[in-house]
Amino acid sequence: MPVDAPPLPTIDTGDTAWVLVSAALVMLMTPGLAFFYGGLVRSKNVLNTMMMSFIALGVVAILWAVCGYSLAFSPGNQWLGGLGWVGLSGVTGAANATYAATLPHLVFMVYQLMFAVITPALVSGAVVDRLRFGPYVAFMALWSLLVYAPLAHWVWGDGGFLRDMKALDFAGGTVVHISAGVSALVAAKLLGPRRGWPGPQLRPHNVPFVMLGAALLWFGWFGVNAGSARGANALAGLAFVTTNLAAAAALVTWCTLDATVSGKPTAVGAATGAVVGLVTITPAAGFVSPMSALAIGAIGATVAYFSLRFLTRRHWADDSLDVFACHGMGGITGALLTGVFASKAQNDAGADGLLHGALAPMWPQLAGVLCAAGLGALGTLAILGGLKATVGLRVADEDEQVGLDVSEHAEEAYTR
Repeated sequence: MPVDAPPLPTIDTGDTAWVLVSAALVMLMTPGLAFFYGGLVRSKNVLNTMMMSFIALGVVAILWAVCGYSLAFSPGNQWLGGLGWVGLSGVTGAANATYAATLPHLVFMVYQLMFAVITPALVSGAVVDRLRFGPYVAFMALWSLLVYAPLAHWVWGDGGFLRDMKALDFAGGTVVHISAGVSALVAAKLLGPRRGWPGPQLRPHNVPFVMLGAALLWFGWFGVNAGSARGANALAGLAFVTTNLAAAAALVTWCTLDATVSGKPTAVGAATGAVVGLVTITPAAGFVSPMSALAIGAIGATVAYFSLRFLTRRHWADDSLDVFACHGMGGITGALLTGVFASKAQNDAGADGLLHGALAPMWPQLAGVLCAAGLGALGTLAILGGLKATVGLRVADEDEQVGLDVSEHAEEAYTR
């Protein structure tokens, strides 16, 4: 008797609608990041800082459609995707059963595009106030292809070696935050400090911008984490709840630490704490319980808070907006805590972690951390080193003193 063919993937309109909304939420995070970073710098550099995020919406989106998506997700080997989907060839409105059987392939692609856009923009926070805009754009473009796309394939792509090792990264703690955070630290060290660093004259110029940016990031993060369920389902509900609880726990923890250590809870600290909680829960959002999310947010905020204070005191590198402490250390903490708190009772596709009696998940989590950090560091060193040797990186001293809004864009944010 003939063997029945397996059923073809069926597009689900509810799943499609939710992931499209999630893609829009993730897109909003890049302008949110622009406000968050823009408020933290001095007024003479706010437009340049915001442009460093905003330009990614154009440059990285084009690269992702042309070749980045293919390198990250098309059939290839354990290290890199192939070229079968270059120019979105074969990426249509039909479903792709490998990644999302109930979504049009184009919808999955554009959802992943928004992750690719915001990740290199995160790095910009470490180099604001002194990096020329042209070399920054070149760095961002090369980094998205040489660091982000291969790492996305390792962790999420079919056949990627970290995926085959069962390294858990629900929504980008490894792919996005560890890679960007470590890259930011390397970039800051290679570029050198700002004029006058460290010093009180480098304080944030617009704290309401910082809080607006944090609010937009928190709002958009529901698209990152709940959208990574790739459907309107119970897993999306779990990720939505864990995301909110981790951010809440981190916000309260950071404010408590601020009040205890420095004497007063600050608005910048509250905004930073919330973002750190969102970073820390990202790899774990669909694998842990709501109560575990509270613990992850609190632990992540504590680690990031003291990492920031340690690096600031040591003056080792002028990571202008503390990208490594918040995203790098937050991502590392979240990835490792995923191996501690993960529970198959929450998600059968995950694992039982250390808290549930299993040590095995910790090894792929550690491997993911080391691989993301290593690729980010080496890739950034190679790209920026090449640009430094060829076109140069820093603005002239007089341009840095005037401000990059005028010297790089011939604009000013505020009229005098």
